[in-house]
Amino acid sequence: MSQQFAPRPLVIAPSILASDFARLGEEVRAVDTAGADWIHLDVMDGHFVPNISYGPDVIKAMRPHTSKVFDAHLMIAPCDPYLEAFAKAGCDHITVHAEAGPHLHRSLQAIRALGKKAGVSLNPGTPISAIEYVIDLVDLVLVMSVNPGFGGQAFIPSALGKIQDLRAMTAGRPIDIEVDGGVSADVSGQLAAAGANAFVAGSAVFKGGTTESYKANISAIRNAAALARGEAI
Repeated sequence: MSQQFAPRPLVIAPSILASDFARLGEEVRAVDTAGADWIHLDVMDGHFVPNISYGPDVIKAMRPHTSKVFDAHLMIAPCDPYLEAFAKAGCDHITVHAEAGPHLHRSLQAIRALGKKAGVSLNPGTPISAIEYVIDLVDLVLVMSVNPGFGGQAFIPSALGKIQDLRAMTAGRPIDIEVDGGVSADVSGQLAAAGANAFVAGSAVFKGGTTESYKANISAIRNAAALARGEAI
């Protein structure tokens, strides 16, 4: 790659939102066994986004089933009153939307004070300038390649240009560039080439319903991304 610094590790983060909720603990263990690097947790409040998913108590119940990183994506507003609850539930990363509270800088400070990695999520219409003046508090940027709120949507191609711009903005900093929405083996290579290193996938991972199918699905996404990064499989 052309960067003058080591690229961030390649990460596949299955979204539990696409799993069978009747078998939540089993599904967490299955994607762990299948090769997931992180477990992505989509938290929706029916207010900031048009859906309701689950909260800290459900995450706490999932936590004993894996030692993998819990990557929480809070699609809730306001977010600040709930940060401590998600930290206590076992989340390792806590990502908030740039628009989810009046003071993004304060939210990021609060997440870091809880001992967690702090992320900012950018909706399709949110410019990367939203994080320009808080970049030193950011560990992760989550680029939404669909409008947040529900799974199964088609990938929005303009995310590729945003990821390229983010890669330039974050050059040399230990910041993960994560992408969520319509991610599959068909687009993970393009995303990796643009500069993303962490890939959230829901239905593209959980299709098939077995640990074996999950392993094949995760491998396909990873292999396409690694190939685009010039990394041997």
